[in-house]
Amino acid sequence: MAKAGKELYVGSLSYDATEYDIHKMFSVSGTVTSVHLITDAVTGEFKGCGYVRMSTEAEAKDAIDSLDGAWLLDKSITVSYANPQKMKPGGGGAKALPKRWGKSAAEKAAAGKTAAPKAAAPKAAAAKPAAAKPAAPKPAAKPASSRPAGSRPAASKPASSRPSSAKPGSRSGKR
Repeated sequence: MAKAGKELYVGSLSYDATEYDIHKMFSVSGTVTSVHLITDAVTGEFKGCGYVRMSTEAEAKDAIDSLDGAWLLDKSITVSYANPQKMKPGGGGAKALPKRWGKSAAEKAAAGKTAAPKAAAPKAAAAKPAAAKPAAPKPAAKPASSRPAGSRPAASKPASSRPSSAKPGSRSGKR
């Protein structure tokens, strides 16, 4: 059996039940401080259960004794002490990070790898000259264009074998 307290679990509720209906029913046993109906996180639909918080433990005990098995909107409800909510480890956020991000300071400390400074590497190794790569020739700068900025160059069309007088739309042919 769950630990006695002010928080009550109410199950087997009708899907038509509202917070007002629950509050009104439980106010017979004492002062109701809050009513919370459980809904699906994705669809938002009511799941048929909820939690009621009473102002004192004596009122909560009276609500269980008098309302467990009572009828609400043509359905028998169950009333019991609510189980305490389990604390989840970590507190949220990403649980597993990709390996490229490495371990956090807390994970290193837990593994026994404290953040002790490593011995400095000799600087002689860093003084080695790097192998020189041959420099690639840079392309020549393009000559400045005489066309206005933002304009497109004229599209080059392949030369045609027909004379200009035979092309449609030309005026230099027969009329």
